[in-house]
Amino acid sequence: MGRPSLRTPLCSLLGIEHPVILAGMGGVSTAELVAAVSNAGGLGVIGGATLSPQELRQEIRKVRALTDKPFGVDLLLPPLEDLPRAEGAGEGEAPRWRERIPPQITETVARLKRHFGLPEAPPEAMPRFSPAFLRRQVEVVLEERVPVFASGLGNPAPFVPDLHRNGAKVIALVGNVKNARRVKEGGADIIVAQGHEAGGHTGRIGTMALVPQVVDAVRPTPVVAAGGIGDGRGLAAALCLGAVGVWVGTAFLVAEESPLDPDLKRRILEATEEDTRVTRIYSGKPMRNIVNPLIEEWERTGTPTLPFPYQGALIREITTAALKAGRKDLLPNPAGQIAGMVRRIRPAREILEEMVAQAWEVLRSVPAWAAV
Repeated sequence: MGRPSLRTPLCSLLGIEHPVILAGMGGVSTAELVAAVSNAGGLGVIGGATLSPQELRQEIRKVRALTDKPFGVDLLLPPLEDLPRAEGAGEGEAPRWRERIPPQITETVARLKRHFGLPEAPPEAMPRFSPAFLRRQVEVVLEERVPVFASGLGNPAPFVPDLHRNGAKVIALVGNVKNARRVKEGGADIIVAQGHEAGGHTGRIGTMALVPQVVDAVRPTPVVAAGGIGDGRGLAAALCLGAVGVWVGTAFLVAEESPLDPDLKRRILEATEEDTRVTRIYSGKPMRNIVNPLIEEWERTGTPTLPFPYQGALIREITTAALKAGRKDLLPNPAGQIAGMVRRIRPAREILEEMVAQAWEVLRSVPAWAAV
């Protein structure tokens, strides 16, 4: 018998061997990890949200130099009305957004820098995200003819016609049924139903409850499960819930090919299932992180956060200074509740192939799958 393979409709749709997609994690899902997952038979996805258009183009070309397999790009697409109208200092809102920050928040930032003994760091004149910035990122995806586009946040509907004309498949992540219906109407080819257990930006509904409801709501559009999936048992469970594959982040954070800082990898490896917390302090949107002193201290003050993307620009006054001071324990360290299952660093191929093999063994024990 050859190595196990679980072919589902997702495999045919994306041209991959195994129904496993690497989550497009910013700063982690870079060329080496993306190519490793694609070369292993899954779909690697670049976490491109914070990359400039030039950086994104370079990363896409790096992936193509490392693999001839399908891959994707993940961008964040918040509602355009929520974003600043201009990109650079001195344009539009750029000089004014900081002036409108409530005094309570600026005082908390200053106090936390003193509390942790951090050096001064230059404040950002303007959050990177803007309508023009997002459109230019998507233009790069189109110009480079990337085969799969994923929106890790928001509705890709405005860009779907151009992406489809370019031959790309479109994936949209959602955290509830309402948004699943919305992105289906917008033309998404695949919908990722991501549960509360997931690392990074996440919703309020648990994966076991969310996935079957999304499957029922958007049928026949294929659904991929995310959140709390780190091994073959999770993959098998997702298929039994009606999903056609899985979107996996935390398990790959500690892959050999992951560029995540070794100290942050170690914190994930040492974490238990109770060592993560959903917080808004790093981006303004709910984000699950390994809990740390900065999260605890900010939340102890009861200080609210700014909306996305302004909170991210503001908090970098602290995280940039923390990095300069060697305080990695204050940096964002997104991870899901499956962190308690992740215990060693190994190649991405091994992680993926063990997941598929274990899922195969689990499903073989289910009568409906025994004859497959």
